[in-house]
Amino acid sequence: MQLAHSPVDPRRLAQLVPLNSLSTDNFKDLIQKVRIEHLAAGRSVFRQGDRDNLTVYLLEGELELRDAGNAVARLQAGMPAARHPLAPQQPRTVNAVARTDITLVRIDTDLLDILLTWDQSAGYVVTELDDEDAAADADWMTRMLGSKVFHQVPPANIQEIFRRMEALPVAAGEVVIRQGEPGDYYFVLRQGQAEVSRCAPNGAVIRLAQLNQGACFGEEALLSDCERNATVTMRTDGLLMRLSKADFDALLKAPLLREVDFATATQRVHSGARWLDVRLESEHHNAAIPDSLNIPLYLLRLRLRELNAASTYVLYCDTGRRSAAAAYLLSEAGFDVLILSGGCLGASTAAAA
Repeated sequence: MQLAHSPVDPRRLAQLVPLNSLSTDNFKDLIQKVRIEHLAAGRSVFRQGDRDNLTVYLLEGELELRDAGNAVARLQAGMPAARHPLAPQQPRTVNAVARTDITLVRIDTDLLDILLTWDQSAGYVVTELDDEDAAADADWMTRMLGSKVFHQVPPANIQEIFRRMEALPVAAGEVVIRQGEPGDYYFVLRQGQAEVSRCAPNGAVIRLAQLNQGACFGEEALLSDCERNATVTMRTDGLLMRLSKADFDALLKAPLLREVDFATATQRVHSGARWLDVRLESEHHNAAIPDSLNIPLYLLRLRLRELNAASTYVLYCDTGRRSAAAAYLLSEAGFDVLILSGGCLGASTAAAA
């Protein structure tokens, strides 16, 4: 094996799925961290049973997928299938062997998934936070508890949430959360007004929403373990209530994000639940759980009317990050949701993916 010292042409990587959906900034960040490898004919790319947590693409040459020594499929660079990850399930379900000299790119799966989650959640996270018609003197706790999210949280947890919240006075112009920084707190606007904005790849600042008394924000970075995907700035002097990430995880996230293993999820589907793939259309087309509905995370809020409020949905993505963000969104809308633990790259879903 020989690692390439010169970066691969970004135009080639931009053709790969789902890299082709990343924002310009995140794509540039990712290509600085990829591993390019050259392997001679006969060399192993990976072996059945490996857990490498890498997303692998074939850039040049031809390889063969084998199961217990028998050829399963051949893949040649340039084929449509080569735009997708190579046998992505973990642990690996097949052996991959170079038939000719080949060039590969290996990408950290967690890094790719975090960037995808950040990009896709940015499009919906503030859409429903704009509530300019609310009365200025509305009670902040009443408005906060009006969210259907809190209808699914045990009363004891809600009491503890209020007990653990810290009051934070803020001044007009003060930045509460900043795009690109790690998530540390969940916020409720007790008094005052704030503005949500996002810096576009070209440097332009886009105003996304105005937040008024009782608005909750900051949960998306805590749910997906991603960086903040927007900036919140105070328009007036005000007062915030904030909850630490640890308390958010224990009191709010845990009761909302109900995870199930593949066997349990399958039983629920057989009993009437529906699979819901929140990955991109291209990812779903390449490899999906049979009979699953596909609504990408970034389109989910816009397509809520396509879902049946009387149904239970089992959400899945590659690792569970995008599913967590989607589950919170759907819980806000009043849907009953479960999350496939570990995502569809887990070994238990290999037969169905």
